[in-house]
Amino acid sequence: MAGTSSSNEKPALSPKLQALLDQDVPRFSEAEMQRRRRAIEQAMAAKGVDHLVVYGADRSGGGVQWLTGWPVTTEAAVVVTPGRRDAMYVHYFNHIPLARRIAKDADVDWGGAGKAIEPAIAELKRRGAGMNRIGIIGPLGYAAHGALSAAFGTVADLNTDYIRLRMIKSEEELDWLRIGAYFSDLAIVALRAQLKPGLSELELGDIIERAYMKLGGTSRIHYMGVTPMGDPDCCVPKQYPSTRKVRSGDVFFTEISANFWEYSGQVLRTFAVDAEPTPLYRELHAVAEEAFASVTAVLRPGATAQDVVAASGVIEKAGFTTCDDLVHGYGGGYLPPVLGSQSRPAGPLPKLTFEAGMTVVVQPNVITRDQRAGVQLGELLLVTDTGVESLHQVPREFYRV
Repeated sequence: MAGTSSSNEKPALSPKLQALLDQDVPRFSEAEMQRRRRAIEQAMAAKGVDHLVVYGADRSGGGVQWLTGWPVTTEAAVVVTPGRRDAMYVHYFNHIPLARRIAKDADVDWGGAGKAIEPAIAELKRRGAGMNRIGIIGPLGYAAHGALSAAFGTVADLNTDYIRLRMIKSEEELDWLRIGAYFSDLAIVALRAQLKPGLSELELGDIIERAYMKLGGTSRIHYMGVTPMGDPDCCVPKQYPSTRKVRSGDVFFTEISANFWEYSGQVLRTFAVDAEPTPLYRELHAVAEEAFASVTAVLRPGATAQDVVAASGVIEKAGFTTCDDLVHGYGGGYLPPVLGSQSRPAGPLPKLTFEAGMTVVVQPNVITRDQRAGVQLGELLLVTDTGVESLHQVPREFYRV
């Protein structure tokens, strides 16, 4: 499986990706944006809608950025009509200048104080929208949905259609994901160099973010867990850091996703601090490595969710289980399929086969059945015609620091 470097190599960017990173406002090509537009319009036609509202709030709602380039801040509502320029309404008036610069193919205006749906409804009326002919993508709230329904009747939900479109990545999207993976890898490199006894989880978060923010990356997540290997009480990274300081003999494990705009990598690694791994932790990590290899060996076009879960059975065979999801789609959101292990399912297995162009995270978080000890191992992968390719470069190993 290509992509992972040796222990002595540092992550690097190709000249092509470095040129993209060096742009003041990185943009996708006109051809790529038109590809997305055609795909959305086909989904609209299949649902029988003439107009679409794409909504985002509180930096959530990737559809807005996917179609316009604008990363949602507080609120944004975009009116999409085939053959017409988009109309986008943003929450804060002082966000308009930058939104107009980034979303250059949309007419950007003020959405008012937390009510962007109101000017969107007015624009739909100006465009002659009829009853029961409106679709929605994004996390539209109860009151806003009620206002839209009151004006136009039944609103068609295109979120599933949108998610399906995000599951297969274009070549340009893969370039952006590779930069996000590079930023995430830089955080692992920084931890390898600086993780030591006496640092708190808060200070480790600072080390992680400093690795990529100076280059244009932003933080999506950096979850951390630290516990004594001799008497563990933490099996999975925590979503919020504590003031606990790292000590000799600890195990530290982390899940890191750094963004290049909306596109991030996801890398999961485990570190033994100022000590060799104990027999339990050596075994946990060895099983995680075996599970990663087993799952990635079956991941290829045509593979099913059942194939993946069956391949992870090495975890239960060794007497362990999992806490985190085993596999999930990624890139533009936490995407299908979301799969757990045999002993910790993530829900009913979806009737889905993997396709070339999907990007997924394989992350066997192997833990003891009493949920006291665990390790992290995994990363973002591209499903290719013949198997998988890692988008990351840092070694998959149990680090000693």
